[in-house]
Amino acid sequence: MPKPFTPKVITANALLEGDVIYQTATGWTRSLAEAEVLTDEADADLRMIDALTQHELVVGVYLADVAPEAGGPKPTHFREEFRAKGPSNYAHGKQETL
Repeated sequence: MPKPFTPKVITANALLEGDVIYQTATGWTRSLAEAEVLTDEADADLRMIDALTQHELVVGVYLADVAPEAGGPKPTHFREEFRAKGPSNYAHGKQETL
């Protein structure tokens, strides 16, 4: 029996900078809070096809599980929580504001 579809966001890395980015309804953002939450599997499949064609902007595109919340989606897996915080080698970028 297939697993039920859970809410997801499309995530990748920016091709030139390497930053973690998330797909919105109109493009890409570096903020998980601004990411578009996908709740329909067919819609998620179509959005993935579109994201995978954007070779000039992104690499490593995939769907990540999230929990929709009032302040924006929250990661449900440690890996995504870690990626959302930015590089781990020292406090810079997103980590400066945490």
